[in-house]
Amino acid sequence: MDLEREIELIKRASADMQDEQDIVAFLDHGTIVSMLVERLARELGEPEEFCQELKVAGMLHDIGKLRVASNIYGRGADSLHVSRMRYVRMHPMLGIDILREAGNYSEELISYIANHHENYDGTGYPNHLEGEEIPYGARILRICDSFAALVSNRSYRAAFSVDAAVDMMIHDVRNFDMRIFLAFLSVVHSDGFGEVERVIARARRHTQFERRKSETT
Repeated sequence: MDLEREIELIKRASADMQDEQDIVAFLDHGTIVSMLVERLARELGEPEEFCQELKVAGMLHDIGKLRVASNIYGRGADSLHVSRMRYVRMHPMLGIDILREAGNYSEELISYIANHHENYDGTGYPNHLEGEEIPYGARILRICDSFAALVSNRSYRAAFSVDAAVDMMIHDVRNFDMRIFLAFLSVVHSDGFGEVERVIARARRHTQFERRKSETT
């Protein structure tokens, strides 16, 4: 399954983004999460239909951010400001609206995206769901999204190495379904993980290039 339909939806929804580099970074992050969730679902022994649905969810999981793009992108060192975080926390529910308007996505997939920031211990958002109250697909997304964010450059910090990212996730393992997390570790240490690492490296080069460009202008 290719993701051309999802990429086109993202491009339409990103009309308010002023910096093309933000769109590139958004697509890079979605690609990494999509690759990870598909592999993790397979590691968990899930049927192919579920693996493919999660692949789509991985690409689209942050699409709600595009509804508030002017409030959360292009702020440089201000990226952790409290006012920005208020808008960031709106994005799972905004994603529901975009996907229902698109009309091509199942309610199951939408529920994964709506709940991908819920933590297993109940400390997440938007609804503070706990344990198996959180949809299964959302629990998979939560782990892969966390990892993808850690290994990517951000305006306020450099990317962490794969090993450092895993160590940080272990420290915060209360946020994750342990059975899924152990399967995730198997994915990270598998022979096929090199393909994901190449995409991570490419995404880092994109953001590093933007940094060098901004430093010389």
